[in-house]
Amino acid sequence: MTVLELEDVRVDFAGEAGTTSALAGVSLTVAEGEILGLVGESGCGKSTLANAIMGLLAPAARLRGRIAFQGRELTTLGPREYRELRGDRLAMIVQDPLSALDPAFSVGSQVAEVVSAHRKVGRRAARERAVEVLREVGIPSAAERYGEPPHRFSGGMRQRVVIAAALANEPALLIADEPTTALDATIQAQILGLLRDLQARHRMATVLISHDLGVVAQLCDRVGVLYAGQLVELAPVAELFAHPRHPYTRTLIDALPGAGHARGRLPGLEGRVPDLADPPPGCRFAPRCPAAMPECATGPVLAGEGEHAVACWLDDTSRAATTAAVGPERSRA
Repeated sequence: MTVLELEDVRVDFAGEAGTTSALAGVSLTVAEGEILGLVGESGCGKSTLANAIMGLLAPAARLRGRIAFQGRELTTLGPREYRELRGDRLAMIVQDPLSALDPAFSVGSQVAEVVSAHRKVGRRAARERAVEVLREVGIPSAAERYGEPPHRFSGGMRQRVVIAAALANEPALLIADEPTTALDATIQAQILGLLRDLQARHRMATVLISHDLGVVAQLCDRVGVLYAGQLVELAPVAELFAHPRHPYTRTLIDALPGAGHARGRLPGLEGRVPDLADPPPGCRFAPRCPAAMPECATGPVLAGEGEHAVACWLDDTSRAATTAAVGPERSRA
């Protein structure tokens, strides 16, 4: 069953210097029990996409396109309707647990507050549920530590508390935005294992946002590759790593340590993500792409056979779809 569906989602930010095109026509779906990874460099639109789904875009943002959650259109919801969903059927884990937890209140009371905000239960029942979910995410002596403030917990334990708050009402969709960025490798592995276990147990649809392809390879079922606000490739995780079809995806994978290159300096990518206030036409990766062609200024359309889709003129399926969409004359412009 499809839990989340995005169709041609576009986000622009108006500013004094003009309009910034942060997302440019992103379309994808996430099914029940699936973990979809979103990867790309900083500034490619991953967090903007998460905020669009959660209804947390800044007032200056202009959102277009369709975002459907369990068949319900989210882009037409008012602030009150969105608040009823957030923390209940829709939940999010942020990358910095210190910013997500109020230092003036105990960790347990903050989890219990999430329960009370969406369930008609008394204080005692909310506390019991908070202790239950704190135990589930691996907080030792959860009942005894319920009343402790966040600063008495390590970084990894604080992230577990944030996960507990997100899962307290058993959401149907979980957005995890760089959930292990601030943690060391050992704690990161523990948190990733915990997320995978909890996701499988609760059958949540999950969107994992990360710049770390190693994390995505461990955790995800499918992967979407974002570049400068455009979705350039979408595939099952094993297929993507074995047969990347977009030049940007190949560059990201080639830069991984141990990706088959000799010892020494890792291969990199020249240039930088374009200014989204003045993005290049067509494929936004073209100015950095070693295989760029004149056609790249038009399209290309994300298309593919089976579950592997790519937006690149070098791919026959994408080329055919782009030509059909824009016409042969424009495609040669």
